[in-house]
Amino acid sequence: MADEPALVQLGLDRGVATITLDSQPNRNALSRRLLDDLHRALDGAEEAEARAVVLTHAGPAFCSGADLRERSSGPPDSGPMVAALERLMDMPRPTIAAVRGAVRAGGIGLMASCDLIVVDPSVDFALTEVRIGVAPAIISVPILRRVNPGRIASAMLTGERFSAEEARDMGLVTHVSADVVDTVDELCDGIRRGAPNAVAATKRLLGEVPHLDRTEGFDAMRRLSEELFTSDDAAEGMAAFAEKRTPRWAD
Repeated sequence: MADEPALVQLGLDRGVATITLDSQPNRNALSRRLLDDLHRALDGAEEAEARAVVLTHAGPAFCSGADLRERSSGPPDSGPMVAALERLMDMPRPTIAAVRGAVRAGGIGLMASCDLIVVDPSVDFALTEVRIGVAPAIISVPILRRVNPGRIASAMLTGERFSAEEARDMGLVTHVSADVVDTVDELCDGIRRGAPNAVAATKRLLGEVPHLDRTEGFDAMRRLSEELFTSDDAAEGMAAFAEKRTPRWAD
C-alpha cells in the first residue's frame, strides 16, 4: 500500500549515502517489499552521486535471509535479489556493509556484495540453506569471489554458525571492530580524500584484474595507468602534493 512505511531508509551526509534495512519484525528478511525499497534507496544514492554507500540495519539482526513465508506461498522470483547484489558489486562508488547483528543465509550474500565489510566482534553468521532443503545458490556468486571454496565449504554444507573472527580469517569480511560506526566513518573519510574517478577505477580493477591472465592484465592496467596519469585529477593531485595542500577534486 502507498502509505506503508518504507522498509529501507536512505540518508545523505557529506557525500555518503547510508542505506538502512528497517524491517525489524522479520529481522530484515529479504521480502519483495524490502528489495523494492532497497532498489529505490540505491537509485537515490546514485542520483545524489554519493562518494560512498554504507549498507547497515536497524534492530538486532543485519538480515535473516529470504522471507520464507513469501517463498513458500508463490512462485519464486529471484530477479530483484540478483539485481541488488549486482548493483552493490558494480556501482562505481565503494560500498561498505556496517554490521552489528546476526547475518543469515541471503543476508550474507547481500553483505558479501559490498566492497568493504565492517562487523562487530559479537556478530555470528550461518549459511542455513541446506537445513531447509535448498542451496546457497545465488549468494555463492559474491561469496566465492571473496572466499576460497575450501575455507567456507563446511559452513555451506552443514549450516553451522561461524564467528566474526572466522569470517575475517576466511576473507569474507574486511574489518572486525568494537566500534563499527567509527571504523566506517574512518573508511568514508579515506574515500573522500581520493579522487572520485581514481576510486572508481580502483574498485573496477579490484574486480577485474584477478580474472585476467598476466598479459591481458598488464595491457589493460598500462592503458588505465597512462589514462589516469594524464587526467585532470592527476594534475590536481600532484600539484596539491607539491604545494602541501588538500586536493580540490572535480565532482
